[in-house]
This record gives sequence, structure tokens and C-alpha cells, in this order.
Amino acid sequence: MQPTYLPWCGYFNLIDSVDCFIFLDDVKLEKSDWHVRNRIKSANGELLLSISVNLPKGRMDTLINQALLDLSQPWKKKHLKSIYTNYRKAKYFDEIYPFIESLLLKEGVLLSTFTIDIIKAIANKLKIETKFFLASKMEATEGVKDKRLVELCHQVGASHYISPVGASAYIEKNSPGGEIVKNDILLSYQEYIHPNYHQLYKGFQSHLSIIDMLFNCGFDAASQLISNRGKVC
Repeated sequence: MQPTYLPWCGYFNLIDSVDCFIFLDDVKLEKSDWHVRNRIKSANGELLLSISVNLPKGRMDTLINQALLDLSQPWKKKHLKSIYTNYRKAKYFDEIYPFIESLLLKEGVLLSTFTIDIIKAIANKLKIETKFFLASKMEATEGVKDKRLVELCHQVGASHYISPVGASAYIEKNSPGGEIVKNDILLSYQEYIHPNYHQLYKGFQSHLSIIDMLFNCGFDAASQLISNRGKVC
């Protein structure tokens, strides 16, 4: 999976469902994608938090692991202010806010390092013991698309590949199971049933950043909601 900013709870369910999780950090960055943004809940509805980045090789050619955080812009301060303002009355604010603040204020300039470190730290708090790998640090692969996924699976000795169900059209574009099944790797799809939980403000909004669940439920309850709601078929 590509590293994203403060991912939703289903992302962590996928991590929890596997033995090895590979961050696909050496693919093209999309500035309008979840690579650099995510949503929280406010009294007026969802609120988008976006990272300012610099693209050394331009909009069309910069990879995720080449993008740089634009620290000349006060986006970190703005994000923390928005998080503080909208979650200060949440049940677990005193536990969660200092943790999130420390992650966002961590020094560094690479976007991929910033987002991946956040994901790893949250996964650790959720008691997820999955092993993490960076595609950019693995042996070079010649394949593209699902052929590359097969090569990465071989490098970690994987016999079973679990994909978000939304990727089925991509994987199976040319044949059922695509190159994954052709190479005798078992293919399964994750189906995460988004849980309802108490939120601040009126109505329930799903598919927000994981921090919404953390502020409202705490680490222990969030860990259970993430591990119990996923299934593989």
C-alpha cells in the first residue's frame, strides 16, 4: 500500500490482517490524493488537513519518497490547531493529543518518512505486530503493476496476498486473479466493515482519519474495533 497521511481505520485493519506490510513508497505522488491529506470531523462537518510539499522532479515525475515537506508553510501549526479545537472535548483528548502532537512536530523533511513514521507509531499503539518493509529499500524489480506485486511477494516469501477489495478491478483487469494467481500466490480481498462509535457533534461520519476514532474511543477500544471488523474472503 502507498503511505498516506493519518490513514483511516481500514488501513490499519489491513496492516493487522497480514504478517508483512510493504509500503509502496517509490510510485508517483498524487498531490490531490490521500498521500498528503486526510479528514477529521468538526462542528460544521468534515475538515480537510493537507500537507504542503515541494516536488523536486515536478508534478508529473516526483515519487512519494522524493517529495519534501514544505516547512516554510505553517501547515503543521494549522493542523494541530484544528485537531485541538475540534477534539478538545473528546473523551480521550488528554491521552491522544500529546501523542499526535509529538508525531506531527517530529523533525525531518521527507514526506514518506513523515507519514510512514506516523503509521508505524499508531500501529504500535494499537498493538499491531506486523513487520514493515519499504519497497524502495527492497531489490529492484522489473515488473510493473500486478507483476511488480508478485516480485515483491517473492522477496518476502509470501504465499498469500491480501488486497483492499477496491483494487480488484486493477488486479483482475486482464484475467481472474491477474499475475498474482498465475504465479501460484493465493489472492484474497479485505472487506472492512466500518464500525459506528460515539463521535462529537451531530451525526456519524465514516472513513475519517484514524485520529477521530482514537480521540473518541482511546487506543484499547480502537484496537478492538480495528481487529474485529475486518474479514478476508
